[in-house]
Amino acid sequence: MRFALREMRGGLSGFFIFLACIALGVAAIGGVNSVARAISAGVASQGQELLGADIRFELNQRRADAAEHAWLAETGRLAESANMRSMARLADGSDQALVEVKAVDEAYPLYGTLVTEPALSRDALFGLADGAYGAAAPSLLFDRLGLSLGDRLMLGGQEFELRAELVTEPDAVSDGFGFAPRLMVSLEGLDAAGLVQPGSLVEHVYKLRLDGEPGNSELRALREEASTRFPEAGWSIRTRLNAAPSLSSNVERFSQFLTLVGLTALVVGGVGVANAVRAYLDGKRAVIATFKSLGASGGFVFSVYLMQILIIAMMGICAGLVLAALMPFAASAALAAVLPVPSEGGIYPSALGLAALFGVLTTLAFALLPLGRARDVPATALFREMGIDAKGWPRLFYVVLSVAIAATLALLAILYSEERSIAAIFVAAAIAVFLVLRGVGWAVQAAARRAPRVRSTALRLAIGNIHRPGALTPSVVLSLGLGLTLIATLALIDGNLRRQIAGNLPEVAPNFFFVDIQADQVEDFASLVEEQAPDGKLIRVPMLRGRIIALNDVNVRDIEVPPEGGWVLRGDRGITYSNNQPENSTLTQGEWWPAGYEGEPLVSFTADEGAALGLKLGDTLTVNVLGRNVTARIASFRQVEWETLAMNFVMVFSPNTFEGAPHAWLATLTDANATSVDEARLLNAVTRNFPTITTVRVKDALDVVNQLVGQLATAIRAAAAVALIASVLVLSGALAAGNRARVHDAVVLKTLGATRRTLISAFALEYLLIGLATALFALAAGGVAAWYVVTRIMTLPWSFLPEVALSTVAIALVLTVGFGLVGTWRVLGHKAAPVLRNL
Repeated sequence: MRFALREMRGGLSGFFIFLACIALGVAAIGGVNSVARAISAGVASQGQELLGADIRFELNQRRADAAEHAWLAETGRLAESANMRSMARLADGSDQALVEVKAVDEAYPLYGTLVTEPALSRDALFGLADGAYGAAAPSLLFDRLGLSLGDRLMLGGQEFELRAELVTEPDAVSDGFGFAPRLMVSLEGLDAAGLVQPGSLVEHVYKLRLDGEPGNSELRALREEASTRFPEAGWSIRTRLNAAPSLSSNVERFSQFLTLVGLTALVVGGVGVANAVRAYLDGKRAVIATFKSLGASGGFVFSVYLMQILIIAMMGICAGLVLAALMPFAASAALAAVLPVPSEGGIYPSALGLAALFGVLTTLAFALLPLGRARDVPATALFREMGIDAKGWPRLFYVVLSVAIAATLALLAILYSEERSIAAIFVAAAIAVFLVLRGVGWAVQAAARRAPRVRSTALRLAIGNIHRPGALTPSVVLSLGLGLTLIATLALIDGNLRRQIAGNLPEVAPNFFFVDIQADQVEDFASLVEEQAPDGKLIRVPMLRGRIIALNDVNVRDIEVPPEGGWVLRGDRGITYSNNQPENSTLTQGEWWPAGYEGEPLVSFTADEGAALGLKLGDTLTVNVLGRNVTARIASFRQVEWETLAMNFVMVFSPNTFEGAPHAWLATLTDANATSVDEARLLNAVTRNFPTITTVRVKDALDVVNQLVGQLATAIRAAAAVALIASVLVLSGALAAGNRARVHDAVVLKTLGATRRTLISAFALEYLLIGLATALFALAAGGVAAWYVVTRIMTLPWSFLPEVALSTVAIALVLTVGFGLVGTWRVLGHKAAPVLRNL
């Protein structure tokens, strides 16, 4: 330690890239996880306000019966609300818009504050006056329909007056994501509108504020009591401990992805660590030779420089941790406009500790090999300036130790992730790309070594520089290739997904979905659609909502399922019954029931989701529909083309299963030749003639999805840019590390008559060839990875995007040639005499 500290008196020259790489990776990992924990802490601390209750009960398509309502009312202070989608239209019928209706009672909100502009009492805001109930809506609805405060619109069969702008809805996040603007009314107003009919898609929500401050155990006990007392209620129960499960889950998934991206940046930075260590040791040749000549052992030399590397690494780690610790405070303000959840600034030791551990392991994994090689280089070789980077591997011990540390790093990344299979794929892909890139570097050098002799002096020098001892080729290909591969993969996935949403989906998807068609409206509705769209194809099916509560008589809460199948068990699912096999589906197992079947209830399940849940033919599932548990046996599995957005269901039951159950109908209209004017005319006609039917224009929904995908892609690319920044740092470090050899070469060549123009051309061609090889590999590897994700995971059509290819090649060439020439220009400015005197 004494020798190590003495040696460091000369400063940190040559280690700034090292420090930047470590600090960047540690800051990315620690910062992302700290922000995620801050958001989770905000959700936990604001659970009551976000949920709007201590405990929340949700029923679909029915209200609580007398016994259920009495029990809820005696348990705590009760607030009731109802959520549904419907069409709001102008009083003169000239325009309409889809809205997310939320009807509340006089107890709303139990927690938090409803903020409107202007601020009004409940009666003034929602009460009946001059034949119209009051309503509040965000500015988006005012803008969409060209309305002002005091204007009126129709909802169902009732007129509503917009009396205030909705500014803050305290429990909005607990209701989940909506595709349309909110319209808040009273329960009395919703009843007057006549929208709630038997089978209507409406969520009835019952929120309780309990006396005192009930703890977690009391909330869990109350939940169990509700399930035991009313086993067939079929309600979804959520407590303040899990106020926003979708938000928490998405934040967790996104933070895991960003952690893996940060780890990729750290691994890329590890290449910079190895380069910096090699360059530093190369500059210490005389010192190391003197140590060994004076009797120092190889182990002593190894220990001295390992201590120095770790001390410098800790400086970089500390700098990264400082940045990471500040991120939650910065994110608290930045995310306020994006997330409806307060993130709590603070220091999160576990997140910072994990980042520091990753930083230390990365440093050791990449520094041990050059340190081990320096341990065994003879002093005579060092004095002859043969350098540290001699051919061959260090002792087996150092190789095994380096591999073991790298494996530990990968294992920690996998164990830390909630979805370990995805993390394992990511880590395996990173390792594969790392190894292949190393092979690509060797292949480029081998190709240059075997290239035929060319007449151009500059090109001949460039080819020689690519394969000479100590060439930059392996470092440049490895560092830049990892970042470019990640960027190319994400760009191709994003491009294919957005092309599908904006181009392919509208061509195969229906023009409209029609929801909440009552049984006595079906025929008249079909006649109207046929009149307005004579060339269109209308498909009608009965629809109910049901929740799977048991598989083979085992409660779903006691079943461990993978994420790809878990969505089927979360919340209610749309279900239907049919005598015939639905379109856009193919039987993969089993048989369809015959027409007029009257035996035990049967169900056809989608094949992929059934496989994810471990289901097989003959298994049973129990669904709760309208407060009644129905058990059916699986008779077949179907392959469904979800990507067409056609009408498909996870579960299709035999007709006798729900005989007599009240339900509404769902319909789709597909008309490939319809223009925007035709669609607007049809939408207006349906809304005027059937005000209780909800019409969803698919193109409008896809526009919302496309906007969300664009925002998400921007965030992901910004995160992936961290890896590219690390690549640039490593690239500049590799060029700086090779400057000593470049100065030597340039001076000798200039002495032999080479002009500055010839040398610049040679160096530019060298960087151009290396950058082009790296870009081609990044395109190939990124294309394969993106193809797998798009076709195998997203099950969407795939196409290679030329614009992504061109941008990847351009980035590679600009970075390699640009940084290379900036560094080389300084090299060419050296005077020959001082260098020649030291040869």
